Parts: sequence; structure tokens; C-alpha cells
Amino acid sequence: MSESQSKDAGIDPELLQILVCPLTKQPLRYDRERNELISEAAGLAYPVRDGIPIMLPEEARKLGEDERVPEAVRREDEHG
Repeated sequence: MSESQSKDAGIDPELLQILVCPLTKQPLRYDRERNELISEAAGLAYPVRDGIPIMLPEEARKLGEDERVPEAVRREDEHG
């Protein structure tokens, strides 16, 4: 599988509904552009490779301050 095919694999929406951050046990959001699962609570981005989330903290990338979604915006999104 090529790099571009791997990036396009995405993640199963049903899987995303049940996955949580292994450190904080909080929900994750999927960043389609970077093909990562984002844990706002931990400040980490877990890679998704060939459609498989790599949920190991040592494999995760630390989020920059500019990548974090403010808590007020997250709460607003959750409530509609």
C-alpha cells in the first residue's frame, strides 16, 4: 500500500465512538488532514496507520498550543 493510500484509509466511525485516550480515558476526535486521533485532555495526537489507530503514548505526537481546541468551543460542539 502506498503512502497516499495509507493516509486515505481513515478510521471506522464506529471504532472512533468507542475509542478513548489510554492516559485520560477521555473521547478522541479524528483529524482527517493529519490522519491522527486527537486527545485534547492529554495534548497528544495518536497516529492512524492503514486504518489502525496506534494508541501508544510513546508513538503519539505532542500537540502544539496552536493545535488545541479551547475547552469552551469543545463544550459548545458537544451540546449542539
